[in-house]
Amino acid sequence: MPLARGAAGTLLLAAVGSWVSSPRDGGVTRDAAGAALLVYEREAEGNRDLYVVPAAGGTPRRLTTHPATDGLPRWTADASAVVFTSNRTKNWQLWSVPAGGGEPSRVRTNRHTEWQADESPDGRKLAFLSNQDGPEVLWLLERGTGAERALVRHGERPTLGNPHWSRDGSRIVFSSNWRRGHQIYVIEAAGGEAKRISPGGGCEPRFSPDGRKVAYVGRRPSRDRSQILEHDLAAGQERVLVDWPALNYDPVYSPDGSEIAFASTIGGGYEIYRQRLADGRAWRVTFAGGDARYPDYRPARR
Repeated sequence: MPLARGAAGTLLLAAVGSWVSSPRDGGVTRDAAGAALLVYEREAEGNRDLYVVPAAGGTPRRLTTHPATDGLPRWTADASAVVFTSNRTKNWQLWSVPAGGGEPSRVRTNRHTEWQADESPDGRKLAFLSNQDGPEVLWLLERGTGAERALVRHGERPTLGNPHWSRDGSRIVFSSNWRRGHQIYVIEAAGGEAKRISPGGGCEPRFSPDGRKVAYVGRRPSRDRSQILEHDLAAGQERVLVDWPALNYDPVYSPDGSEIAFASTIGGGYEIYRQRLADGRAWRVTFAGGDARYPDYRPARR
């Protein structure tokens, strides 16, 4: 569904009945470090790389330039670097690149498929997926010592996804196809039984900054349309955050919890959008063309 341009540089999303404002209209939150930044992956001319852009809009800065596929970026806890997944070695492995740009380095070196990493808020651990034992497992890696621990094992043919730490470092949310189709689970980082929280299936979960809620993608109501839902962990209740007539994916909360960023096909291909939670007002962030996905807000400095 195309976006129709309205007055004062705004973009009217007629099919949704809400306004999607251009970046220059303002309304962006600011973190303690200054301008809010988003890292994301974008495909351009058949190549997928990482980019950084102000959440308020502007010229994206290319962060990686390798001809291989670079994607699934996550800021490190101190915002000094971005951890990402790449097949530069002909196999999916974990890499890190300085936030200001430079030569990426490998997080680990092996022959396994390892990807979808998220660093703990204290910067000491990395949650990631690996098939080093055969089936895909959610692992925790001690960044300082290299010690590792299997946290979640879900059968012989599991498909896990998108681990994310709560800000206090006590829990990890992730998705898994364990027994009931793809669902959202929360587990204590210290170990124990993972608890399913999604009533109807979902993927790509993210904790809210206060740890009380989880935003995730629900494939409702059809194959060519998805919603972004928010699950209240204490009440067990859910509300719909995004229900545009499109594929809406990759939600992430801003550091202050006032908005989310996500990818949507509402304008054709995937582009990055922001939406304020207080009133549902949304802004389009990327305009360069080529699918843009998996945004992640730079952490606020504390």
